[in-house]
Amino acid sequence: MIAVISALVITSSSINNHGYFGNTKAVYGQSVPDQMNSNTTNSLNLEDIPVEKVHVGDIDIAYKTFGKGEPILLIQGLDGSMDDWEPSILRNLSTNHTVFVFDKRGIGNTTVGTSTNPFSIQQTANDTAGLLEALKIQKADILGYSQGSFIAQQLAVTHPEKINRLILVAAACGGKQSDSLKSHFSRDVDRRFSEIFNSSTDNVSLTRQDLIDSMNMSEGSAWLKSHPNLLQGIPERQNVNVSDVHMKYSAAGQAWMSPNWSGVCDKLTRISSPTLIIVGTDDNTIAPANSLIIASKIPEAWSVHIKDAGHGIMFQYPDKIGKILNTFLSTTSQSS
Repeated sequence: MIAVISALVITSSSINNHGYFGNTKAVYGQSVPDQMNSNTTNSLNLEDIPVEKVHVGDIDIAYKTFGKGEPILLIQGLDGSMDDWEPSILRNLSTNHTVFVFDKRGIGNTTVGTSTNPFSIQQTANDTAGLLEALKIQKADILGYSQGSFIAQQLAVTHPEKINRLILVAAACGGKQSDSLKSHFSRDVDRRFSEIFNSSTDNVSLTRQDLIDSMNMSEGSAWLKSHPNLLQGIPERQNVNVSDVHMKYSAAGQAWMSPNWSGVCDKLTRISSPTLIIVGTDDNTIAPANSLIIASKIPEAWSVHIKDAGHGIMFQYPDKIGKILNTFLSTTSQSS
């Protein structure tokens, strides 16, 4: 479900001008700026930071770095690029951390490579470990959002020596345990968008209800009820284009969320790094109960549930998230 909706590229200005899907990523649901809690006047402008590249294995990884202090590496959701992070959260982190954001394999300015199975959680975790090595970073704090949380957990399990502290936002640990916790709403919408993508990959037509459903999956019904203006001006029908690389990444994402991926739920007890887990109580994309599973398995993990937040939690409550991150990072000791 994450895969299908996040692959949409909105072509009509009627949606973009109202900010319903932010930077064309429906799943992240960046809403109208004045509805956010972020202090945008003090936000970091990622576009002003130059892109750098480093060769890792069979790919060239594009990344940006800024700030000062101990390193923290951020791993985006399914097809999110390094420019899709909520700016005020980046600014907050950069006051006492050197922040690294990057494009995953096949996304943005990072190449696809020659791997026969380039889009897998394990491969991307290995890419991430290779990136840290290439940048000569011995250990770093790691923050993973949505599908990025899967990669962060896999990294913590297979490359524990690379991690100081672990932060998981809108997370699941994969396999049957996570799959059984998808909400009925998510399954229905997932089925609908699967039908759409199976019918066309060039010019997909979405109804008003499709668009509302995608917003619901991103932001949750409670948020939409408290921000009714977000539903104003949605057209009766909207055409979208889907790029080839997004389609490939979407197909891989569907597999990651299925029981065919064993996940790391049974391996989380190995993680000794201080861990923070944040979830919105109204997340319709990855059911909040998934975070409880993770918290129950990682020793002494912090678990924070933010009322009425959806899957787009980092864009809905950036100031609150920033304060939680600061508290966690300033009061926990780095992994030895």
